[in-house]
Amino acid sequence: MRHGILLAGLAIFIPVFVVASIFYFKEGAIQLEKWFNWDTLSNFSEWNWAFLGTGLAISLLIGLVAVAMAYFIFYERYKRIWHKQKIARMFVSNRFLEKENVTKESMFSFKDRKVTKAKITYFPRAYYQQKNGYIYVRIALDLSRFQKRFLELGEELENGLFCDLVEREIEENFVCYKFLYDVQKNRISIDDVKVRNGSMRLMKHVEWKFDSLPHMLIAGGTGGGKTYFILTMIDALLKSGADVRILDPKNADLADLATVMPPKTVFSKSAGIMMTLRQAVEDMLQRSEEMKKMPGYKTGENYAYVGLPPVFIVFDEYVAFMEMLDHGEKLKALEYMKQLVMLGRQAGYFLILAAQRPDAKYLADGIRDQFSFRVALGRMSETGYGMMFGDTDKTFTFKNIKGRGYADTGTSVISEFYTPLVPKGYNFLEEIGRTVSEVQGASATAVASGSVATGTGDVEE
Repeated sequence: MRHGILLAGLAIFIPVFVVASIFYFKEGAIQLEKWFNWDTLSNFSEWNWAFLGTGLAISLLIGLVAVAMAYFIFYERYKRIWHKQKIARMFVSNRFLEKENVTKESMFSFKDRKVTKAKITYFPRAYYQQKNGYIYVRIALDLSRFQKRFLELGEELENGLFCDLVEREIEENFVCYKFLYDVQKNRISIDDVKVRNGSMRLMKHVEWKFDSLPHMLIAGGTGGGKTYFILTMIDALLKSGADVRILDPKNADLADLATVMPPKTVFSKSAGIMMTLRQAVEDMLQRSEEMKKMPGYKTGENYAYVGLPPVFIVFDEYVAFMEMLDHGEKLKALEYMKQLVMLGRQAGYFLILAAQRPDAKYLADGIRDQFSFRVALGRMSETGYGMMFGDTDKTFTFKNIKGRGYADTGTSVISEFYTPLVPKGYNFLEEIGRTVSEVQGASATAVASGSVATGTGDVEE
């Protein structure tokens, strides 16, 4: 397709160059007979090089402008045609059609001779549409013998169109595949990450609706952008007025937030982490009881209905922490985690759990299934993707882009994902400290100015 645009530009360049080069010769007059005079053509000193250079420059400029205009004006149209051709070719190569032999008399034979030709009697009805950054491919469910295969074309279309499958929906008489087109264009800046009405915006088309799809699981190795992603969410949650508690057993980047966060909200030692988990469970159960006694409480409504803020427990390097514990402590930690993920949604207690690889033995007893939003960043093995997303036919590819990965937003459809962009030199400590000061008022200002600047709020072991 790009070659076609370049050839079109070349086709414009050549005639323009020929016309502009009419003034090759010394006097600059149009003397056509000189084109046929070998002596003149072979004598370079007779050529007018100034006119030749001018003609070449003009031709190149017009050719480049033509190519640029063709690219920006017609490229999307060419791409739509290209996609339709690929879909039609898929139908043909997979033999999703029916033929029958038809015998006709030959029009070009002097004898009575009959010719048998194959005639297509059935070809699938399919419709292609681009709208609001999405591609919709609808294939008719017409009870043909190919119908079952039509319902299983998501991965083939995804890889062939180089788009990301977002949703498969059965409509009346059709199966509709919805693809995200050019996912990277939907990446947003850290300033555009907003938390409103129980939802956090993470891309132009992606929101974590934690009120209805609670708990987030993040996986990714070093250099994948996991830490910046977590810090971005912490900043946005604090700006929304949420209660955020941070657990960093490796005493790494998140632990540094102790210098700007309120007391006893950042923990890195195992005793402090266990205390936070236990306290969170107790507070959650107590809040559930108190909510029922509050004026205006309605059965089936959640914490936000009665005006309570959400509580987020951000737990980095969870697997590394579990491996530090003895058997009894592991069981206790797992019990705390299980209660939080099973009972936290209505009371407004949410987990953001991060690990390099989500080992199943530390997310047993159905814990992993309760994480509605899952993100895998950077390079991961097939085993790692299996731990994150379970059995899937998704083809995972690696691109060397920081903050790029895959996500299941709670729809059981795995899509390409890009974390919000963080400007170079962005200082999370300063920004989060400023946020804490603005949201928490005078008491938070006192904390940020030095009350807990030298400690993490951990319980001594």
